[in-house]
Amino acid sequence: MADFCTVGAGFSGAVIARELADAGHTVDVFDDRSHTAGNCHTERDVDSGVMIHRYGPHIFHTDSERVWSYLKRHTEFMPYTNRVKTTSGGRVFSLPVNLLTINQFFGKTFSPSEAREFIESQADLSIEDPITFEDQALRFVGRDLYEAFFKGYTQKQWGCSPTELPASILKRLPVRFNYDDNYFFHKYQGMPREGYTAIVDQILDHPNITLALNTRFSRQQTSDYEHVFYSGPLDGFFDYELGRLGYRTLDFKEIRAEGDYQGCAVMNYGDESVPYTRIAEHKHFSPWEEHAKTVCFEEYSRACGEDDIPYYPIRLANEQAMLRDYIALAEKEDGVSFVGRLGTYRYLDMDVTIAEALAAAEAFIDLRAANRQIPAFFVSPV
Repeated sequence: MADFCTVGAGFSGAVIARELADAGHTVDVFDDRSHTAGNCHTERDVDSGVMIHRYGPHIFHTDSERVWSYLKRHTEFMPYTNRVKTTSGGRVFSLPVNLLTINQFFGKTFSPSEAREFIESQADLSIEDPITFEDQALRFVGRDLYEAFFKGYTQKQWGCSPTELPASILKRLPVRFNYDDNYFFHKYQGMPREGYTAIVDQILDHPNITLALNTRFSRQQTSDYEHVFYSGPLDGFFDYELGRLGYRTLDFKEIRAEGDYQGCAVMNYGDESVPYTRIAEHKHFSPWEEHAKTVCFEEYSRACGEDDIPYYPIRLANEQAMLRDYIALAEKEDGVSFVGRLGTYRYLDMDVTIAEALAAAEAFIDLRAANRQIPAFFVSPV
């Protein structure tokens, strides 16, 4: 039996396992799926040769030099800029909302300062303290842009009215007053040449690590190890004894065609009348490759059922009490730390997941050496 165990072979479990293995410890890694990399899993499509993001698109972006350097030790990154388009009202626009979007939408030729002044005139300044997503959008972009680009998409993505979602989901002013259509602000952006699964497999390639796929970890196995790092669903560890925390899941409808289907990697659909949120054409995520055929996926968001794969934690107000109760249970567990997106019930980008896993492994090694208590959470879920 190994010294330690990580549950989940996504980035959280893999990075922690590798850090412990490099420190001289043996680690068992369990995952109940047939593959590594969790929802970041990529695989080469046999018919077209296209690298498929099996659970939806993942574009790597970060400002962390540490995370960027860490991943580059395990893969080659290729240049990639995420340029998203959206179809709204029968017209195609650039996202995020930028100067081109504004000029196209309103039929203007604004300069940056003119556009800023115009959008401020559209904003609902009577909303002094935005509480909901809709408040936030109306306060900063006004009703026209909100209804064209945010309302319908958000309704479909989260399965509820934007009036029920917190303003924090729309974290910052979603408008750029220049022609920059790079979806992300981060310093480092790119795509791994061989996909994300190859990165995780490389991280897990260590003689001190034993990987068990198609294997479900049970709570009773905790006592077999000095310590367990659990990156599965927090409520699932306790067999949902307090109820199920809310998640959204995704369904995908495959489209196969010759040539180029939509001319871009991601096309959002902002209209509520269109049932899917977006179409992703996966060969555009690897622009350095050439493929005669193409594979696309329409993406549908819905409530996560008992047998579904959880994607996005909802974290609405009515779940906060249940979350606090599960945190209390977790803190009573001996020899278990809960990590990652599912283990802490938080939406995390890949770079944050990796940064937190590196920090958790480092803190664990230091605390263990000092014979100090290991926390249930290295990062608070609330």
